[in-house]
Amino acid sequence: MRPVGVGMLGSGFIGEFHALGLRYVPGSRVVANYGAGPERREAFAARFGSRPFDSIEALCADPEVDLVVVSLPNQLHREAVLAAVTAGKAVACTKPLARNAAEAADMLRAVTGAGLFNAYLENVVFNIDMMRMHDMIQAGAIGRLTTFRAREGHSGPHAAHFWDAELAGGGALLDMASHGTECARYLFGKDLAVREVFAWGATLVHGDRTSGEDNAVMVLRFEDGRAATCDVSWSSRGGLEGRFEVYGDAGRMVQDMGAGAIRAFIERPAGYLGEKADAETGWVFPVPDEVRVHGHDLMMADVIGAFRAGTSPRETFRDGYVVNAALDAAYRSMRSGCWEPVITDHALLAAAA
Repeated sequence: MRPVGVGMLGSGFIGEFHALGLRYVPGSRVVANYGAGPERREAFAARFGSRPFDSIEALCADPEVDLVVVSLPNQLHREAVLAAVTAGKAVACTKPLARNAAEAADMLRAVTGAGLFNAYLENVVFNIDMMRMHDMIQAGAIGRLTTFRAREGHSGPHAAHFWDAELAGGGALLDMASHGTECARYLFGKDLAVREVFAWGATLVHGDRTSGEDNAVMVLRFEDGRAATCDVSWSSRGGLEGRFEVYGDAGRMVQDMGAGAIRAFIERPAGYLGEKADAETGWVFPVPDEVRVHGHDLMMADVIGAFRAGTSPRETFRDGYVVNAALDAAYRSMRSGCWEPVITDHALLAAAA
């Protein structure tokens, strides 16, 4: 069988992570790429051996492209997915699936109606520690899972489009709590619906840069009354935070994806240390293989493997739509100060099941 031809939409930070996630996936090859500006497109193409395209539509129409990977800013996700659907191509899209549930519903409706393979690129549920926690919960190691808590933070986004809350669809909550929401669903079980959300968010530090929230906390309440908490920040100095804790009636488990396995005190810079590292010297926490540690290798392996087998990947647009619906409820709660219901199109969810 010939390799799966992957067309990368997006040649920035997350696009590189997704392309690097294919390094050890047999039977896949990045054949085409599109991104902002000819220089960036050409540099990406030289690095990964692909052909650069100057439009989303041209890449999607290319006969060598079997699977379109959307690694673009939030405001372009819907446009890119609809272009892939028009071209009859399988499509995978990074988190959050969309800026809101309405856009996510359009995207889910499009791929479902066309019967096309679709994958939601949520990397944290493919982090090996998260997967191990899931397996231990399933084995009964900590008894019945009662609560989940996620803390994710860094000192602020690396790209300008994140800071425009109207353009991006939100601030730190949309950017980061999308991870925690899907992790909670993964650990509690996706057959258990998130019924309502309570949230707080505010612009505490970066008021000169964004109208969106740079700090937020939300509580997800599942239909059986159990809860998950997501605490996120764009004003957390000292490097990337990614702590995930699960509590059961017979134990607890904690992982820290952001810290890495190495601690070092260095007086001279050693180059790139990890995402959102705020210091080059002093106490630093270099990540040995960031793409693998953050789950991108196993995520892309799952996507390519499912595509080849003609099955659904672990994470689909249906999951991304549910996450967007929960985040919509969180933003409504920020405004109302009350618990808000998670509103989904049940017919759409059933059709996409």
